[in-house]
Amino acid sequence: MKKLPDDLERLDREIASLKQKEMPVYRKGKAFGHASNLGLRIGAELLSAVIVGSAIGYVIDEVFATKPWFLVVFLFFGGAAGFVNVYRLSKKEDLNE
Repeated sequence: MKKLPDDLERLDREIASLKQKEMPVYRKGKAFGHASNLGLRIGAELLSAVIVGSAIGYVIDEVFATKPWFLVVFLFFGGAAGFVNVYRLSKKEDLNE
C-alpha cells in the first residue's frame, strides 16, 4: 500500500479532530439552537445600531433645528456600524469553529 504524503495525513488528522469536536453538539441537538441564537444576535446587532444612530441624529436635529439632515446622516452611520458589528461577529464565529 502506498504511503500518503505528510500534508494529506495532517489534513486527515485535522478533519478527524474537528469531527470529534462537533459530535457532542450534534448528539445533544444543539446545532439548531446555536444557529438560531446566532441569527437572532445578528438581527439584534443590525437593528440596535440603526436605532441608536437614528436616535442620535434625531436628538441633534431637535437641538440645532436642522431636520432631517442629521437623522439621515446618522441613520447611515448606524447601518454601517451594524454591518461592522456583524462582520466582527462572523469573524469571531469563524475562529471558534
